[in-house]
Amino acid sequence: MTPVDVSVIVPVYNTMPYLRRCMDSLVGQTLGLNRMEIIAVDDGSTDGSAAELARFADRYPGSVKVVRQPNSGGPASPCNHGLRLATGRFVFFVGADDYLGPEALERMVDAADHHGAEVVLGKTVGVNSRFIYQQVFARNEADISFAGSGLPWSLANIKLFSRDLIERHDIRYPEDMPIGSDFPFTLEACHRAARISVVADYDCYYAVRRLNAQNVTHLSNAADRLYCMRRLMEFTVGLMPPGKDRDAVLSRLFALEVAVVLRDDLINVDRSVQEAVHACVRELADRHLTAETGAELEVETRLRIAVVQAGDVDDLLAVIRQDVQHGVAPIVVEDDRWYAAYPGFRTPGSSIPDEVFEITAQAAGWAAKLDATQAVWRRRADGATVLAISARSPLPDLAAQGEIRVQAEDLTAPVQVTESRPATVVQAEFAVADVVNASAVSGQRRSVRVSVHARGQEGSAPLRAAGLRLPRPLIWRRGLRVYAITPAKDPSGRLMISVVPMTPGRILARLTRRR
Repeated sequence: MTPVDVSVIVPVYNTMPYLRRCMDSLVGQTLGLNRMEIIAVDDGSTDGSAAELARFADRYPGSVKVVRQPNSGGPASPCNHGLRLATGRFVFFVGADDYLGPEALERMVDAADHHGAEVVLGKTVGVNSRFIYQQVFARNEADISFAGSGLPWSLANIKLFSRDLIERHDIRYPEDMPIGSDFPFTLEACHRAARISVVADYDCYYAVRRLNAQNVTHLSNAADRLYCMRRLMEFTVGLMPPGKDRDAVLSRLFALEVAVVLRDDLINVDRSVQEAVHACVRELADRHLTAETGAELEVETRLRIAVVQAGDVDDLLAVIRQDVQHGVAPIVVEDDRWYAAYPGFRTPGSSIPDEVFEITAQAAGWAAKLDATQAVWRRRADGATVLAISARSPLPDLAAQGEIRVQAEDLTAPVQVTESRPATVVQAEFAVADVVNASAVSGQRRSVRVSVHARGQEGSAPLRAAGLRLPRPLIWRRGLRVYAITPAKDPSGRLMISVVPMTPGRILARLTRRR
């Protein structure tokens, strides 16, 4: 019997009603059901997912296979279970919240066969303002490596993998990792693959942000997160030989996994968690942080890690409280050197050396650190509705350094700069129509960033909004569709602009609340 081309593995746990769209997108693939098998592994769902899967299995016998297992507490076990049952030339993992474009599997299989690729990345886009890194999807590629491609920022398991590659190297998901178990699986597959290709000219994968998602702190499960962060770092070092590829992956781990535990919300958790975070970050930085592996760090995170390495927990918390409660620290300029004057910088009794706070090499990035002080909806003289943002820099002569830009990714806002000692005020306006028109139909989330020139450098930093009072969401119509435009803050107090499609149910609920 000729094997199918693709075994699609769907780990399922309480994903209704999103599961229905996911399964519809799979059975509707242009690849054809005769060339694929769908293996859904129900990890002990209690919300009706089991009944929905049974309906698909009855409707598509021989194509949809459903297995049920007791809840394992994470996606690793159901993914491994699906691998044991797979018979296709390739395997593809799909989150049960997500869905595929109709031609996704056909295009990825064609790319794999045409290029001789053992791993294929299909372009992934976010739904309901879910953020997805896009660097690796800049263009179609026949063969990419880790260094310089954006691949280290796109190591989720939502890729087409050669099953021969997976079985030849016995690559499996570590079931003792409650967080991030797809990273080592994907990393090893990509590291061992003879060729990795990219399909960037078609939206293959739609990654969905649940509209009822709760804003849970990243440190609510700190022990698991720190354990897994350490595991990911050590797995990378053990798998990959020294060189640019390994540095690129470690750089991503410091910029994402390590940076996330040093976010502003660290000041709100128990002392034991703060101490555990400090100890873990110090250990990993002392062992693995170099100029190369820290290349992707935001200047703010770079300084916080330096304080961790040189000081104690209270020194770190003092730096974070400065950012959260008082805004960007003043800058001290001495003999052509720049220092961020945080608590601990030449504070009586502090043993932290000046170089920890020196930002000369990252002066432009630090000059781009502004605090948003106001965000309001406003009607301009030309009738356009805008999100008007005011921000403050501690540098009194910021404009003298060079051009200042405020951007929400691909959108650039008109800027007005006012110098008033001891600070500079920057005002920017994003036209709501432009934000909505530039967003995907499924919604989009944009981070607001400031770019400046300083000391001959070009620098960029997220616009901080820790103390900002946010305006209410604005409802906006584009054609027959209705969207909510929402200024928001991420867990580290950075300003975001979200465009989220409004379903009839959400509109009705909103009207009911208003009444």
